[in-house]
This record gives sequence, structure tokens and C-alpha cells, in this order.
Amino acid sequence: MDANLTPLPPRPAGWHGRLYAWLLSIAGQPHVYGRHDCALFIAGGVQAMHGVDLAETWRGRYTTWRGGLRILRSAGYRDHLDLLARHARPVPPGAAQIGDVAVVDTPDHPALGFVTGGQIQMLRSDGLVSLPLLIPGPEGVSRTAREVWRT
Repeated sequence: MDANLTPLPPRPAGWHGRLYAWLLSIAGQPHVYGRHDCALFIAGGVQAMHGVDLAETWRGRYTTWRGGLRILRSAGYRDHLDLLARHARPVPPGAAQIGDVAVVDTPDHPALGFVTGGQIQMLRSDGLVSLPLLIPGPEGVSRTAREVWRT
């Protein structure tokens, strides 16, 4: 086990239902830094699955991407990916399962979403969007997720 990994409590029975109920409850909420951004989105899903809020002390304390980075760095993390890496373990993207966290590259910065079967639920400016986990093409199948992590 990685010495830097701080494991979360095991997912209790019923976690699938809690994750999906939570996703439905926030589906129409727009992206707002400090209140509902991709890092807080993942923290909310982790709370639904594990009962632990990784971002409890940071909610509402920043209003920009840079402000969020400052808060994470003051807590000892490089960025939102480092926070994820401290509480999850990487798995091969081809082995992604429901509840895993996918890292998807965007033009601005890597974004985080939840795997829900063959889809990734991602937060965009106007709410949740589903992206395919796999994209068939003339060259074969490509993956939307650059990395996948299991909490």
C-alpha cells in the first residue's frame, strides 16, 4: 500500500443507491467554484458512497480555480488530483467500475467525474453531462478517461 494513501472507510451496503440518488439531486446545479465544482462534486460523491466529506472545510471558501488551488496547497495537496490520489488507488481505465473516479483532460485543466457503467458523469457549467467511457472510432476504441481511481 502507498504510504501516502489515507484510505476511506469501506463503502457500506446500499452505496450504489446513495451515489445515484446524490447524482440525481445535483444534476441541474451549475458549476460554481467553491460551491459546486469538479473537486467538490467528487467530494460529494465520496461522501455519498463512504460517509466522509473530504472537502468539508473548503466549501464556500473560494470563488475561482486559483483560489481553490491555494486552499488545497495550504492543506498540503498539489491540486485536486493529488487530493484524489491520497484517498484512492489507480486502476486501469479498462477495469473501471461504477463509483470509480475518472480523470478527463479538458482545455482548461483535468476534470473529474464518476463512472456509472459505460458513462462518466461530469460537471459542466450548466450541470451534469454524461460522456461515454469508451469511444469507438475507425482506429479502434479510445478511452475518454486518462486515469481511473477507486476509492
